[in-house]
Amino acid sequence: MENQHKIEAIFLDRDGTIGGDDTVHDPGAFQLFPHSQELINHLKEDGIKVFAFTNQPGISEGKATSKDFIDELTKFGFDDIFLCPHSHSEGCICRKPNTGMLMNSAKKYQLNLENCVVIGDRWSDMLAASKANCLKILVKTGGVNLH
Repeated sequence: MENQHKIEAIFLDRDGTIGGDDTVHDPGAFQLFPHSQELINHLKEDGIKVFAFTNQPGISEGKATSKDFIDELTKFGFDDIFLCPHSHSEGCICRKPNTGMLMNSAKKYQLNLENCVVIGDRWSDMLAASKANCLKILVKTGGVNLH
C-alpha cells in the first residue's frame, strides 16, 4: 500500500510551462524559464520519470521536424518525449485534450496514470490529465495568464 501514492512520472508541457510563452517557438529559439532545468534535474534525482508532453502542429505544417523537438527536449534531460505533430483539424487521438500521449506512455512504461502528474499552462493540458485520471497542476506562466 505504501507505493500506491508514489509519483511514478511527471508530464511537463513545453510551450508556456517550462519556457517560452503562449506561442510556439521552434527548437533553437525556445528558452527555458530560469528554474526549469534545475527542477527537471531534481525530479530525476528523486527517481521520478520526467516526460515532455507537447502538441506541436508546426511539424505537420513543415515548420520544424519531430527530430528537432526530440533533440531539443532530450538536451533538457527529459526521460522521454511524447509529442503530437498533428494540427487541430487532423482529428488524431494524441493531440491534447485527447489522451493518446498519456496512454502511449502508460503502455510503454507500465505506469498507473493515477500516480502521475501533468503540469501545464492550458485547459487542454488539464482536460487531458482529467480524462486520464492523472493529478494535475495548472501553472500561470503561459496561456492561462493571458485569458
